Amino acid sequence: MNIRSISAVTLAVADMARSVDFYGDKIGLEILYGGTSASFTSYRIGDGYINLTLEPSHIPAWWGRLIFYVDDVDSIYKRLVDAGLNPSTQPANASWGERYFHINDPDSHELSFAKPI
Repeated sequence: MNIRSISAVTLAVADMARSVDFYGDKIGLEILYGGTSASFTSYRIGDGYINLTLEPSHIPAWWGRLIFYVDDVDSIYKRLVDAGLNPSTQPANASWGERYFHINDPDSHELSFAKPI
């Protein structure tokens, strides 16, 4: 078996409108399906997708990190801060050869924006 890519990641969210604001309006992802009042929303990221599924009464006790490779870590950090968000770290160069920062989404899923250096 040769696994070549991930097609999609689906995250459980407690409030779809809040998550659509975060992923669409603040992060700037391209919405393909769903929206603020939907129970399922999908965003395109390159050749893959991030899906949000509404689970208002139960968010699983799952912790994970989604890592997005981007062209300019610092400009995305500035855009998110300017949009009123509070990343948990500032952009930094890591010993493993990436420039990155972290931010949590409204349901505490950690997102990392990174670029190889």
